[in-house]
Amino acid sequence: MTDPLHKDLLDLAQEAARRAGALLRDGRPADLAVAATKSSPIDVVTEMDIAAEKLITGLITDRRPDDGILGEEGGTTEGTSGVRWVIDPLDGTVNYLYGLPTWSVSIAAEQDGETVVGVVTAPMRGETFHAVLGGGAWATGAWDGERRLACRPAPPLDQALVSTGFNYVAEVRTHQAEVARRLIPLLRDIRRGGSAAVDLCDLAAGRLDGYYERGLHAWDLAAGDLIAREAGALTGGRPGQRPSGDLAVAGTPGVFEPLQRLLEDFGAWHD
Repeated sequence: MTDPLHKDLLDLAQEAARRAGALLRDGRPADLAVAATKSSPIDVVTEMDIAAEKLITGLITDRRPDDGILGEEGGTTEGTSGVRWVIDPLDGTVNYLYGLPTWSVSIAAEQDGETVVGVVTAPMRGETFHAVLGGGAWATGAWDGERRLACRPAPPLDQALVSTGFNYVAEVRTHQAEVARRLIPLLRDIRRGGSAAVDLCDLAAGRLDGYYERGLHAWDLAAGDLIAREAGALTGGRPGQRPSGDLAVAGTPGVFEPLQRLLEDFGAWHD
């Protein structure tokens, strides 16, 4: 039976993601422009990132004022309840800026430091993914009702389809390109979608066999990591470590470990 608190957190995360997704989908101005930059001139923030985070944090604060919040665009507060929300209001901002459909709203809830709820909505794909710790991963979309998610059976690594992403700092992405160059001959192919949260959900849905990326933050990972694990994927960072900014790796059992070993051998975590 689902913990009543976890159900309440899931309901709130789903409502916040739905509202923010609708705002982003329906409120995108035709003349959308960059409002700020972060790690480099091509690491952008739009006015819609900021508006979506304000909507999400406002709703959470109204319903659960004692919870903590970690938001990508600065909506960060300490809490006293033992619950912390980890929010990426617009994962895939560059895609959104250009009018590409692969972007998402990612909301996770942690209880005493452990992620217990994750919701990712991809409005332009008409899909929403969610998981509660120990309750499996589920999605709604063009099909009827909720669908339980499960990873694909693991193929040999040379038949695995793996997704990745690239950092916005030139020196880092140059190194990442070299790692990808070495990996490509050993895999079926590599994809670059542009939203870490969507990539992790696509792994959960059986659309990918693996995923890796360097330079991610907690808000990029929290919800999608839980959804992938609840669908049967393995996730981690460098061998023996949890996913982190150094390296995040996810894959079906059978793909995860050889992919992680290759990334370690190729120094994917290192400049």
